Amino acid sequence: MAGHLNPYYDQKLKPLIAALPDKPGVYQYIGTEGKIIYVGKAKNLRKRVASYFTKDQENTGKTRVLVKKIYDINYIVVDTELDALLLENNLIKKHQPRYNVMLKDDKTFPWICIKNERFPRVFSTRNPVKDGSVYFGPYANVKMMNTLLDLVRKIFKLRTCKYNLTRENIEQSKFRVCLEYHIGNCKGACEGLQSEQDYNESIRQIKKILKGDINGVLRRLKKQMNVHAENLEFEQAQVYKEKIETLEKYQSRSTVVNPSIKNADVVSFEEDEKTFCANYLRVINGAIVQSHTMELKKKLDEKTEELLAMAVTDFRQRFNSYAKEIILPTKIDVNFRDAKIIIPKRGDKKSLLDLSWRNVKYYRKNKDKQRQLVDPQRHTDRIMETMRRDLRMKEQPRHIECFDNSNMQGNYPVAAMAVFKDGKPEKKSYRHFNIKTVTGPDDYASMGEVIYRRYKRLKDESAPLPKLIIIDGGKGQLNAAVKSLEKINLRGKITVIGIAKRLEEIYFPGDSIPVYIDKKSESLKIIQRARDEAHRFGITHYRNRHKKSVSRTQLSDIKGIGKKTTDKLLGHFKSVKQIKNASKEELDKVIGHNKASIIYRYFH
Repeated sequence: MAGHLNPYYDQKLKPLIAALPDKPGVYQYIGTEGKIIYVGKAKNLRKRVASYFTKDQENTGKTRVLVKKIYDINYIVVDTELDALLLENNLIKKHQPRYNVMLKDDKTFPWICIKNERFPRVFSTRNPVKDGSVYFGPYANVKMMNTLLDLVRKIFKLRTCKYNLTRENIEQSKFRVCLEYHIGNCKGACEGLQSEQDYNESIRQIKKILKGDINGVLRRLKKQMNVHAENLEFEQAQVYKEKIETLEKYQSRSTVVNPSIKNADVVSFEEDEKTFCANYLRVINGAIVQSHTMELKKKLDEKTEELLAMAVTDFRQRFNSYAKEIILPTKIDVNFRDAKIIIPKRGDKKSLLDLSWRNVKYYRKNKDKQRQLVDPQRHTDRIMETMRRDLRMKEQPRHIECFDNSNMQGNYPVAAMAVFKDGKPEKKSYRHFNIKTVTGPDDYASMGEVIYRRYKRLKDESAPLPKLIIIDGGKGQLNAAVKSLEKINLRGKITVIGIAKRLEEIYFPGDSIPVYIDKKSESLKIIQRARDEAHRFGITHYRNRHKKSVSRTQLSDIKGIGKKTTDKLLGHFKSVKQIKNASKEELDKVIGHNKASIIYRYFH
């Protein structure tokens, strides 16, 4: 019974769950120490909470651990599922419960502040204060924020001082202009040299730029430049021209997508068993103005849709976005107020989604590289454990051997074996096999012979056996390999799989239905690399053997020249071409006068 899973269920939790409302809301699981250990959202509080205590839920290991530790349940009812999602997001950030994915607060990200004061200052801060000031951000990319600040300060001459510029203070001449005025970075508002109206007009233009409306600001600046030019005020016109050029130069560096995409949030993701990475692109007036990638550590068996909804909510809250379009790769069951979810299949919006996905891909690749450099053993252990799970193995495949056959219409059949240790090739252990007992092009029989010879020898020598054998081929080659292992009583003692080239299907012995491993999986990449290494090594050996065989046949066709003479010649000159180009004296030194004369007459 479910009551046996949690010691407090029958007496305490069951009545609580029965009394929960059939409404959307957020539930909080409390541990025995009185701390919140998990926060979740629900369309229906009673049904969702009750689902944790059913028999089906007992089969998932991580959730079982959570359920055992629940001592009490709190809940908050809200109006809609979106409200529940927003509240869940805030509560996770605040309490950081042990069994939730880790959502970090955005306090470490900087903002651009337009201070609530007369002649407002514009500066960066990491501590927003609710004093009526206007904040833009947060900026995940500090370099981009500083570029924006430099831009607005260059175009609009703003004050940087902290003077209290009240009307009375300015009229009483309490302040004097500083160096910033003398070098042209400020217009001297402290001495009344710039009107409040003119200063506030600059602030209005800055707000538009920070919101992404660069085209609107450009139109206004161009209009003012033309007015000054018509009035023959060329110096003033030149000032506006320089502002326009600076703004256009900045705009050209922005990633322009399509001006028709006015205001959109783009979110894509990649995930594995332990992490969920999501990338956010903010598009305003056809340009990408912000980008940020986050990584969520999975704690329970969270569904992809739940994690994506959580990421979208967090991005929109974090970056204060009210975009009317949310572009996603897959549907989520959340209705955002005044925003439409779009799942594009082609066009500019699909290109945006692909760009966002590439950002996630590069982020994960860089993270993996960093982890590998900091702790290479941990990186290897993780990959080996992933392979063990994907291939349903009892032990990690630390030692892998992969086999491939090579022949041309049955001539000179050879096989090759590549060896991987801890997911990396160990080339000194590679081996070639010349097929001895098979006549004609019979890949199945050739594979059976090679597997028997290899593992009969290892068994006789009591040498270490691999944990995984990979056969390059489908069911036929795999069955032949398994029969050979059976002959030497090794079937079931080593995991054996076949990989078919056409669709990269993985076959297991005795199972006619192949397994398809995720194309992006590290497990499949190692299997493919081992297969490619065996193929490359086998083809090289086949070509060398074929080349020597052709050369030997060409020489042995010469009347009076036998196998020993042929071997001597090829051993010394390496190829028929070199023998053909050799002088009579050079040939004499290797095989003697009489046979040298025969060879020389044949080629000349």
